[in-house]
Amino acid sequence: MRTKLLAAALLVASAAAGRADDGLTRGTPEVKSVTALAFGPKGLLLIGDSAGAAVFAVDTGDTKPAGDKPLNVEKLDSKIAAALGVTDKDVKITDVRVNPASGNVFVGVARGAGAGTPALVKVARDGTVAPFALKDVAFAKATFPNPATAGAKGGAPEVITQLAFVDGKVIVAGLSSEQFASTLRVIPFPFKDVDKGTGIEIFHAAHNGALETKSPIRTFVPYKIGQEDHIMAAYTCTPLVKIPVADLKAGSKVKGVTIAELGNQNKPLDMIVYTKDGKDYVLMANSRHGILKLPAGEFATAAPLTAAVKGGGTAGVKAEAIKELADVVQLDKLNDTQALLLLKSGDLKTIPLP
Repeated sequence: MRTKLLAAALLVASAAAGRADDGLTRGTPEVKSVTALAFGPKGLLLIGDSAGAAVFAVDTGDTKPAGDKPLNVEKLDSKIAAALGVTDKDVKITDVRVNPASGNVFVGVARGAGAGTPALVKVARDGTVAPFALKDVAFAKATFPNPATAGAKGGAPEVITQLAFVDGKVIVAGLSSEQFASTLRVIPFPFKDVDKGTGIEIFHAAHNGALETKSPIRTFVPYKIGQEDHIMAAYTCTPLVKIPVADLKAGSKVKGVTIAELGNQNKPLDMIVYTKDGKDYVLMANSRHGILKLPAGEFATAAPLTAAVKGGGTAGVKAEAIKELADVVQLDKLNDTQALLLLKSGDLKTIPLP
């Protein structure tokens, strides 16, 4: 019996040490909003909290593979409302992300009127919907020193719009209080002090060729072009821009290279990268068209756009609009052959990667 107790104690101590190595401590994180989600290794969930101007890293413990069945859930918003004990109208889904370690899905929620109370929900691969309590969990927090303090037209500041875990670092897009308000932050993990980030400037062909520094990146994906890591960033009205990760230095200003104009009066919502038949592609969910499919193999040689594009036209790398995949509000890669969509109807749907 003593041997068993000693083994159990050593196991607990080992787990605690592992959390310490990652900079995680057990407690209850004070998350003010669940603006954006991403996953790191071993079920590590990243929560972008715009209201709190911070990123949280949470050990979900969700690492057991849940199978590879397609996941289809009708009226996910209604099922979330029932799980949280609120009405359908009190649920706003803010992000949907697949945990690569398990295949289960985590959903960010604003519960109630206005900005709402933040909540997390786990959707298991069998379709079961249950709250994921941010209580007594191993977590770490990185707080921003210079967040934006005012939003457009009196709205909430868009301190965080998207984030991703890339090679031991958390990359965060959003707005800061700097002159170049559009910012990319590179935060080493385990978390330490967060610097001012990098101000981003872009050429926006659909806006009469304006140089813009205050428009936030709406969504991005990390992508390696040749041997160099890049951020492929999309903005409202819909320029696609490549930004070398190596250029993202604290306090510096970087001009991204605009390689596509995908049409104005449009908002990019989510992007994923995948490989099919030996070729890389990017899928972009957006507010105006069906999902857009872009050939990532052309990113390396695409000429920078330098002239205005008028009349709602397009230029640069060409995208294929997949009309039958319309009304998509959230997009993530479920596995190497399937994508997961959240539709305007509230349905969660699995499709083959096109």
